[in-house]
Amino acid sequence: MKLRTLALTLVVAMAAQLSLADDKTTGKEVGKKVEDAGKAIGSYTIAQRDQAIKSARTALADLDARMRRMERKIDAGWDKMDAAARKKARATLSALHKERDEVAEWYGGLKHGSAEAWDEVKGGFVKSYEGLKQSFAKAATEY
Repeated sequence: MKLRTLALTLVVAMAAQLSLADDKTTGKEVGKKVEDAGKAIGSYTIAQRDQAIKSARTALADLDARMRRMERKIDAGWDKMDAAARKKARATLSALHKERDEVAEWYGGLKHGSAEAWDEVKGGFVKSYEGLKQSFAKAATEY
């Protein structure tokens, strides 16, 4: 099981690196990559904390890069948007950043939480990460 989890982590990390070079990756593909990362992190034990942290960091770096690209795309089309579209774009980005901040708090818990709190912190991270993943996938279809 440990070998399978490690292999999955490596695949996710490599996919994240490859996807950073490919701006044409679809929201569906992003969802699959981050779904795999969320599942992998959820399966780690306290003894595998370092691997969980590394997987989480890689997955978050991938989402951060995609959020920056989305922001640039919105910025590039800003002059063509009407007031309602601008308001919606701002609200979407604000919501994504808020969710990303929540995931970052749980990520800190993964790094610094006690062994006794591991399952709770890991569960909180996975839940908030899954929420961010879903929100990002929805936003990616719109922008």
